[in-house]
Amino acid sequence: MKRKLRLSLQIVCALIVLLSLATGCESEKPGPTDITSEGALTLFGTAPLTLDPAIARSEIPITYIVEIFSGLVSFDPEPNLTPEIAESWEMSSDGKTYTFHLREGVKFHNGKEVTATDFKYSLERACDPTTGSQTADTFLGDIVGVKERLSGEVEEIRGIKVIDDHTLEITIDAPKEYFLSKLAHPVAYVVDQANVESGTHWWQNPNGTGAFQLKEWQEDDFIILERNNLYYLEPPKIEHVVYLLWGGVPMRMYETGEIDVTDVYPGDIERVLDPANPLNDELTITPQLSVFYIGFNPAKPPFDDARVRRAFCYAIDKDKIVRLVLKDLVDTADGILPPGMPGYNEDIQGLAFDPERAKQLLAESEYGDAANLPSITLTSMGRSAASNLEAALVDMWRRNLGVEVEIRQLEPEKYAYLIMQEKDELFILPWGADYPDPQNFLDVLFHSGTKDNIGEYSNSEVDALLEEAREERDVTARMNLYQQAEQMIVSDAACLPIYFDVSYTLVKPYVENLPLTPLWIPRLRHVSLEPH
Repeated sequence: MKRKLRLSLQIVCALIVLLSLATGCESEKPGPTDITSEGALTLFGTAPLTLDPAIARSEIPITYIVEIFSGLVSFDPEPNLTPEIAESWEMSSDGKTYTFHLREGVKFHNGKEVTATDFKYSLERACDPTTGSQTADTFLGDIVGVKERLSGEVEEIRGIKVIDDHTLEITIDAPKEYFLSKLAHPVAYVVDQANVESGTHWWQNPNGTGAFQLKEWQEDDFIILERNNLYYLEPPKIEHVVYLLWGGVPMRMYETGEIDVTDVYPGDIERVLDPANPLNDELTITPQLSVFYIGFNPAKPPFDDARVRRAFCYAIDKDKIVRLVLKDLVDTADGILPPGMPGYNEDIQGLAFDPERAKQLLAESEYGDAANLPSITLTSMGRSAASNLEAALVDMWRRNLGVEVEIRQLEPEKYAYLIMQEKDELFILPWGADYPDPQNFLDVLFHSGTKDNIGEYSNSEVDALLEEAREERDVTARMNLYQQAEQMIVSDAACLPIYFDVSYTLVKPYVENLPLTPLWIPRLRHVSLEPH
């Protein structure tokens, strides 16, 4: 999405698996020959469209970026907000100014020392309208002067000041409890100005500060990351990470020993969950801080009528979809905030399956009958046949409302970048947390003034609650405001939540300390490999 739009890597990989199966072949492309398996973690990967931290909008590029680059702060596997290049910081009494003290001796991969000026350049570059970032407003928009920079009115952001080489001051427009967490997003990472100005595709040879550096990238074959021996924290325990790109079907590759980690999809889950299967001992189940929903476009008929939106919600039997299509691998979503997220409300009143109520609402709408509805298309990601989930949704709308819905697909790798401009009347949106705060879901996705309000939903009462929550410093009061806003969003059918994701991951026994966290974090520096 987030946002950012954060697309689930599992969803994209699942599409790739289906494409591989559909063609009935697995690629025999050679991998790197000078890297031994003993010293390298080998993973399934997808070629990113960019490695520019300011541009990256989906999980595919960010998977690599968080290992190659870094910023002021990050999250640890717990996840707790932790210092990165900023060794410490203080906040002013009014909660609006942060003074960051940078570690001394932090170096880019080429040995050049990182200073506060590099951060000022990086943040202003991310907000430069010519950069074309789709995430800068969401994650940096609280900083005083960013809006003017994004609109091209100014060259410098007045809320960012260099005090000295190792001291950076950032001032935001109002006290916001979640602001520091936003700086963990890649758009706030530091980049080397000389590297960026070396050419349009500078990111193919990135000079980052992360625990790993890019050693080699053979397009559509493999990406190799190499340990950064200049890393400012404890250096990685493994020397290389090899991503095999479009290498075949991940599950088969895992079972033949080609890769060390894989997600498990519905076609294999029953045997993996069987305690008698040896793979069961290698399985880790991790609830994700994410929600998969169907978005409505109220700017287009018929979803400008809330009764039609509600009708489409009541027509869907989510429990049946989760049970039969998704094989109980995920949790049915009644609301938007996933379990484990602060502010999660297990008592939220969702729009439960009720086909009679759905027909009644459609009859009460300005259209009166399904026959009077304009054509409706669901924007999805893919390259071939619709997914089983999409087919089930379309079938339920047909059976329970008498409505025909077409499906139009966008390329999975480009979906996050195109969906705002190319969405139809309905669209799919997998959204995962960038930081563990309800603001990252409710405000970012449903406030009428945000860039990531893909559905262009607008409700002045919801806006007022979300704006009050932004500056509320009492935790309990703040969570109550978000719960009120969430209930209004759900009742108004701003979207159709389907499920909260759960990750099923197989990890080889010799891979130790791999964090399986729901957040984007630099995780590979924690990994060690036992002899195998």
